[in-house]
Amino acid sequence: MTRIHSLLVAALVVVALIATTGADDGPAVKIGVVDVDQALNSTDEGKAAREEFSRKQREAEAEVQPMVDRFRNLQDELKSKRYVLSDEALFDKQVELAELQNKIDNKIKEIEGQLKIEQGKMIAPLRAKLIEIIGEIGKDKGFTLILGRDAPGVMYTREALDITDMVIAQFNNQKS
Repeated sequence: MTRIHSLLVAALVVVALIATTGADDGPAVKIGVVDVDQALNSTDEGKAAREEFSRKQREAEAEVQPMVDRFRNLQDELKSKRYVLSDEALFDKQVELAELQNKIDNKIKEIEGQLKIEQGKMIAPLRAKLIEIIGEIGKDKGFTLILGRDAPGVMYTREALDITDMVIAQFNNQKS
């Protein structure tokens, strides 16, 4: 499926180039390339979102840390008392350890899911605004085609075609 998508993008680029260069008097082809992820991470709002996300990650880690500490303490206790505990007491400690491990795993999965949702909520509006700005730049600067650096079929571009810095500057200059 990805190969078909790559071929389709490549075919569209070729058709666009042929259509715009077919006439001798026609406008020159102007192509730009944008690294959307770099632009998102480099804008002021993107940096603020990344810092906010990092703060939420630290909070989530702090939420799990007491459980992890308790697990390690229980594990150390089990190792040190392994030979003095009765079989039943040893089994109870092992069960408690396994239950705690399951609780930790479940909590981590829950937190990862919440963080992924939070990240999406933070990034989606920024990405939409960025796409809008890319379209504006395309129209204002007379670009025939603007590709994402990570677009299928784009394996190499000259640095001169990269308009990422222009997009970042316009993004930062626009008032929200």
